[in-house]
Amino acid sequence: MKTISVTELRQNPTQALAAVEAGETYVITKHRHPIAQLIPIPTELTVVPSRRSGPTRLTERVLDRVYTDAEIDALLADMAEDR
Repeated sequence: MKTISVTELRQNPTQALAAVEAGETYVITKHRHPIAQLIPIPTELTVVPSRRSGPTRLTERVLDRVYTDAEIDALLADMAEDR
């Protein structure tokens, strides 16, 4: 793990990012105090499948019909679960 200051990172981000892309991890410091880590993204990401089939956003739903209060409550509850 290498250490790099904010100033050094601003002056030459390409070199640091190339090292991170190659697998190196950096600790970023500000006034000699660690404030962040710059780490590579894992090569394999897990994609979480959708819980339901069909439209997932209110904008994708049919707009020319009137929804009942119960349907609106169900849509809002579904949106709250996604947070």
